[in-house]
Amino acid sequence: MKATKRPIQAVATWVRRQPPKIKAFLAVVSGLAALVFLRMVVHDHDNLFVAAEAVHSIGISVLIYKLMKEKTCAGLSLKSQELTAIFLAVRLYCSFVMEYDIHTLLDSATLLTTLWVIYMIRFNLRSSYMEDKDNFAIYYLVIPCAVLALVFHPTTQHHIVNRVCWAFCVYLESISVLPQLRVMQNTKIVEPFTAHYVFALGVARFLSCAHWVLQVLDTRGRLLTALGYGLWPSMVLLSEVVQTFILADFCYYYVKSVLGGQLVLRLPSGVV
Repeated sequence: MKATKRPIQAVATWVRRQPPKIKAFLAVVSGLAALVFLRMVVHDHDNLFVAAEAVHSIGISVLIYKLMKEKTCAGLSLKSQELTAIFLAVRLYCSFVMEYDIHTLLDSATLLTTLWVIYMIRFNLRSSYMEDKDNFAIYYLVIPCAVLALVFHPTTQHHIVNRVCWAFCVYLESISVLPQLRVMQNTKIVEPFTAHYVFALGVARFLSCAHWVLQVLDTRGRLLTALGYGLWPSMVLLSEVVQTFILADFCYYYVKSVLGGQLVLRLPSGVV
């Protein structure tokens, strides 16, 4: 007699069999449902942004544990870590000169740990670094972000250099994970600690996106006016949405793998 599937497995199997358009629709509906839930549960939506940075820090802590325990950086993208360090350093500069708050302290801690991860990959664990798999040319990301920042940036009263830097770190953050996804695409097999780290990034990006969307809804669009005029407010929201959807597919397979009791995540063709 055939064993009865658990409800979660049955739902996962049903979703997997749906055509791409239905999957996209279900993803949008799930995202909207999550936003509604967060709006009902979290009263101060600024806490979502703090939570996003805290989850990012947890993800970095998972990487540190991996590097110290397993003494290997296999499966990690040095280029993603370098891009993360760049946008964190720029954002930290902007935070110091534009608004010093709790985000400044969180960014400082995350930047220091990211620099430590970079040092470990570059020097202590260089022999296990998959340089041939980490083959995403980062100038394809940095240069377009710099150009976008020069064209679309805040129209506040701050100095033009600070405004361009702010825009640059927003754009670069939204795509900084792409080299890590390329490594996983090349290997097809993602070991647990790397999968936990990337999933933490996905959760952090979603919380950050939820923060902006809910703030816009709560202020009935006034937040967009406070950010400035022109296309900049729309570019901020677009960047948040892009970085969320970039990791959405991976997060789905991560949750599916965890619920299935698999320690090693195997990605099918076409994912990430």
